[in-house]
Amino acid sequence: MDEVRVLKLAGFALDRMKIHPGAELAIMFVDEPAMEALHIQWMDEPGPTDVLSFPMDELRPGTEHEPTPAGLLGDIVICPAVARRQAEAAGHEMIHEVLLLTTHGILHLLGFDHVEPEEEKEMFGIQKSVLESFYESEKV
Repeated sequence: MDEVRVLKLAGFALDRMKIHPGAELAIMFVDEPAMEALHIQWMDEPGPTDVLSFPMDELRPGTEHEPTPAGLLGDIVICPAVARRQAEAAGHEMIHEVLLLTTHGILHLLGFDHVEPEEEKEMFGIQKSVLESFYESEKV
């Protein structure tokens, strides 16, 4: 697991969403039993999942002229074992899956969701754009 790259992506995503640099975000990696316990406790669903987000101050994306104030963005919990299986099924590297899940978790912390088709289109479009821009920034 490349934790440094995950942190770089998180900082990049927060910057892209115009979040104050002083906003606090925690990213935790847990095993399947811990993720399953969280999934049952918070979502009332059995089995481990890939990522869970726990917003704190309900911060929302800022704008070019008005970034989000500093605050507690929240916690993201990722299960690498589930991420590995999803990466294998999708035919890409595990680090890509973890970066995707990190971006996905950040967007959930910022109030995005994918329950309705329009919400999904918006959220996944932003997720794709952030990841593509991050990969481009790494080439420089």
